[in-house]
Amino acid sequence: MYVERPFAGLACAWQRTTAGHETGRVVPDGCTDVMWSTSGELFVAGPDTRAHLTTSSGPGTLFGVRFGPGTGPAVFGVPGHVLRDERVPLAELWGPTARLEDELGAADDPCAVLGAAALGRLRARPPDPVAAAIAAAVPTTGVAGLAADLGLSVRQLHRRSLAAFGYGPKVLHRVLRFHRAVGLARAGVPFAEVAHRTGYADQAHLSREVRDLAGVPLGQLIRP
Repeated sequence: MYVERPFAGLACAWQRTTAGHETGRVVPDGCTDVMWSTSGELFVAGPDTRAHLTTSSGPGTLFGVRFGPGTGPAVFGVPGHVLRDERVPLAELWGPTARLEDELGAADDPCAVLGAAALGRLRARPPDPVAAAIAAAVPTTGVAGLAADLGLSVRQLHRRSLAAFGYGPKVLHRVLRFHRAVGLARAGVPFAEVAHRTGYADQAHLSREVRDLAGVPLGQLIRP
């Protein structure tokens, strides 16, 4: 069972509970997460470019907080592309985490502990101020036009996008469009309408992109 809830200053907090041996599929969304499991693992999931399969070997709960696109790398202190498609122990990024792990183990709400730690880091190292502008404009503006609007060269835009998101602008656009399309499909919007509203050439184009990024057809991906 997977449940999300709002968390001020972050994209959300979430928890996933498994009853036994289960396999899950995490698909690209441009976000980064910090996670703690009741088995004692504390790690970071970087921005993905492909589906990531997860396997649980027994009962347990995974708690996480999620950072919206362009936010997480500042929290972790490394460029986004270093974390791309990676799962990294948090101690490799923040140094010793024994105290945080003790707090998590004793907490009634581990997500609150994770979120407080993350927000403290975020206040100390805020994200690139142009990241929000890139994320907002990239779905509708070409790379050259976006660079000009931001007063950057195309190369500077690409470099700052890699650092903030883990992707260059073209890949960022692809991932964010895919994420929006999946959200609409899960809300019950017909697939042809999803393709139209998210800027795919047609439903076949949407289907190809979903298979490429998620590894399965859209209907299978959104199946409960």
